[in-house]
Amino acid sequence: MRKHYIDNIRWITVLMLFPYHTFMVYNNFGESFYVKGADLGFTSLVIGVLWPWIMPLLFLVSGIGSYHSLQKRTVKEYLTERIHRLFIPLFFGILFLVPIQTFLAEKFHNAYQGNYFEQYILFFTKPTDLSGYHGGFTPAHLWFLLYLFIISLVSLPIIHLCNKSRKRLDISKITLPILLTFFIIPVLSQVILDIEGKSLGEYLAWYLLGYFIMSKDEIQDILEKHRIVLAIASALMMIIYALGMIFLESYNVILYEIFYGLYAYTTVLAILGMGKKRLNFTNRVTSYMTKSSFGIYLFHQEWVVISAYFVILNVTNIPLQIISILIFSIIFTFFTQITFRKIPFLRYIFGLTK
Repeated sequence: MRKHYIDNIRWITVLMLFPYHTFMVYNNFGESFYVKGADLGFTSLVIGVLWPWIMPLLFLVSGIGSYHSLQKRTVKEYLTERIHRLFIPLFFGILFLVPIQTFLAEKFHNAYQGNYFEQYILFFTKPTDLSGYHGGFTPAHLWFLLYLFIISLVSLPIIHLCNKSRKRLDISKITLPILLTFFIIPVLSQVILDIEGKSLGEYLAWYLLGYFIMSKDEIQDILEKHRIVLAIASALMMIIYALGMIFLESYNVILYEIFYGLYAYTTVLAILGMGKKRLNFTNRVTSYMTKSSFGIYLFHQEWVVISAYFVILNVTNIPLQIISILIFSIIFTFFTQITFRKIPFLRYIFGLTK
């Protein structure tokens, strides 16, 4: 039976990226963006409390999805699906979508006077830190597709070896306290292939936790049963984490990483538990959003950056800027994915569903 709450968690999380990346325009923690507005404390605080768990949640639900996918597909069918669903959109997204963001970054930060096609040369030749915030090559937000594609390939031998092994984890013996100790796995994996603060090892750990642990009905029942406790714990840790961002000027790095990891993990568990209780349903809206979430992810940052570029240059009131960027980016993102889904070639190269 399809677990509708997993689909609903995924598209709701994707929608949260609209305010997340809009707020990135106004961050005050020293990180630039393709278009940069005023430094604001509130928007930076929101980014700070979301970042620890928002992308881990997407990798974890992807692991759950892969578990169910491999129950009804052969490995060859699964790999074919990954190529069409992830690699092809990644390739064409970097080719056609990302350069629009770096073109506007060049104009905004560097007063670039060349045209879009001339900037293509810069995109592929300019030295960069891979963020592309001031131009140059970057996968931009499509790093998620890149990581997920690599993780999908890397995880297959691991899954195969575990399936062949006679030693199996007894899911029936896992209680909530035992389940909570698993938070240490992504924490310890952070040091593996950490590229610009995005650790391939950490996200592989989240994906495998989704595949091997969170996909099991027994675990999902535990999370649903203890959802209130998990939600309260998550909320308290979020408050502590936010207060730390505001008031702490220095901290113990080891203690910080442990707390950061536990906060992220507990929040993900709370969302799964609450989702199973409250979001396990489908209707016309949820069905549409489930089919649209990939396209929304693909195009959303494109339109956030475009909207921010023109809004900041023409609107002086900051609250109005933020509201305008959110409204314009949401409208044009939905318009783009609706339009592209109707054109077979565009639907294919961007991995969209009908």
